[in-house]
Amino acid sequence: MSTTENSTNRERFLRACTCRPVDRPPIWMMRQAGRSLPEYRTLKDGYKFTELVQDPELAAEITLQPIRRFGYDAAVIFSDILVISEAMGQPYELLEQGGVKVDFALNSKVDVDKLDPSRVLDHVGYTPEAIRIVRKELGDERAIIGFAGSPWTLASFMVEGGSSRDNLRSRAMLYDEPQLFYALLEKITEATIIYLKAQIEAGADVIQLFDSQGGTLGPNQFWDVSGRWMQQIIEAIDGAVPTIVFARNVHHNWTEVVQTGARALGIDWSVSLREVCAEIPETVAVQGNLDPALLIATPEAAAAETQRILEQMRGRDGFIFNLGHGVPPEAKIEAIQSVTETVQNFK
Repeated sequence: MSTTENSTNRERFLRACTCRPVDRPPIWMMRQAGRSLPEYRTLKDGYKFTELVQDPELAAEITLQPIRRFGYDAAVIFSDILVISEAMGQPYELLEQGGVKVDFALNSKVDVDKLDPSRVLDHVGYTPEAIRIVRKELGDERAIIGFAGSPWTLASFMVEGGSSRDNLRSRAMLYDEPQLFYALLEKITEATIIYLKAQIEAGADVIQLFDSQGGTLGPNQFWDVSGRWMQQIIEAIDGAVPTIVFARNVHHNWTEVVQTGARALGIDWSVSLREVCAEIPETVAVQGNLDPALLIATPEAAAAETQRILEQMRGRDGFIFNLGHGVPPEAKIEAIQSVTETVQNFK
């Protein structure tokens, strides 16, 4: 890793996003970084997940908990990608056994026509407000990451009626009623642009798009169904802040992911970072890609794999250390601490 003068955590993170030298790789954890913490479990007692998301003070507190405990370089705002579906008229809930469920699946043109993206901020103003609270608390010392789901990922939840491993119903609709599905993607894209601009105005330093369902599409479908809609969002942001695209299992489509205009790519744990870097321009940063399973393994195993990734990426400007997906709720504090300290002490 190239060296430069010591900088604040926020500056380090932003420099890495734009492929400029930093003194060490910045570190943050994926969404839901705090849900394994005892302080989070204490706070959430008596609340539904959606109530936590929709209360700016609580959302800000949950955002700050992992920063206080681990000293990450960036804080990812506590929210959920499905707030957009709810804002357009399709409520959701987090299931106790895991996954999510929306109140009704989209079945027809009538269902899609009812969705209204134009007044999204009337319903999700709580997220920008939480960002304002976090910014006031953190000042300029650490970066704040806002986020949203990619239009394809969110659309798949909305059509499937909740979590789905393969998105069979969504993919079938793409074949049977492509214009209807594209109309849904257009509405989600419009709402997402409004939502993310409000996050940036509130103080977000970076925006990440989570295309966690991108790998369920065939390689020939990825651009038309996912990539080009993310490109529209990134173009609408117009360089106001760096953007990161995390597209899971899209290993045959790195060219298209780069084509979205993202400054950095989030990489899942099932592929080598070095191999991805060989396929993309040096001007595009990468983040990742520790296997989340290591957070429920021993601290020694977690530290060893973290060190291996750091050594693999030594000398590449534009590297942000992160997990290859979300933090497991059963993650061990000792393993998280071991990963964090390994990165923070890396020279």
